[in-house]
Amino acid sequence: MHYVLTINQRDSREVGDLVGDLLKDLRPLPTVVPFQRSVGDEVQGVVDSASTAVDAALRAIRHRRWHVGIGVGGLTPPVPERLVEAEGYGLVYARRAVNRARKTGERIPLAVEGPDGEIAAEAEAVLRLLGQIVYTRTEAEWTVLDLMTPGARGQQKYVAQELGITTQAVSRAVVRSHWLEEWATRPAAARLLDLTYGPASLPEASLAY
Repeated sequence: MHYVLTINQRDSREVGDLVGDLLKDLRPLPTVVPFQRSVGDEVQGVVDSASTAVDAALRAIRHRRWHVGIGVGGLTPPVPERLVEAEGYGLVYARRAVNRARKTGERIPLAVEGPDGEIAAEAEAVLRLLGQIVYTRTEAEWTVLDLMTPGARGQQKYVAQELGITTQAVSRAVVRSHWLEEWATRPAAARLLDLTYGPASLPEASLAY
């Protein structure tokens, strides 16, 4: 199973091309096809883990500059290193998704498409809620959260020492940012992405751009 992410910039005319910055942020993630510039100010990549797809989407949403489309579906083997040479349902779903994400207006610009449309809509709804949490965090909160490790115990004291602030200040930042709630919800979003694949892919005729 593959998850194709198509991510394009929202306002490149105003702030310039930020593709390089996004690629740097996505580089640590495990991929089937590495995230790469596809055309213009657009990035595409393929992962085989729903949790990685969630992670990549939220990394993009954090920067408030990107439309994010997630397509749940396979690629035609053999999978090439360059997505411009790839074919498959996942690419078509991702294109549909990012086109819808561009029309979300003031809402979180993220969309999901896949064989099971109803579950894709549920995955999209959960991811948009997570996106809202991530999108609205302050730089001060991110300064704390970027030093945190999900699931680790006793780390707030360490983060406080690293930043030269009180443990209480770290605790307040964690609570305000809904960091624990985000990480508790990520598995649910990933499970819904898994289920979006459905029992079988749709006929190719129904996947026109």
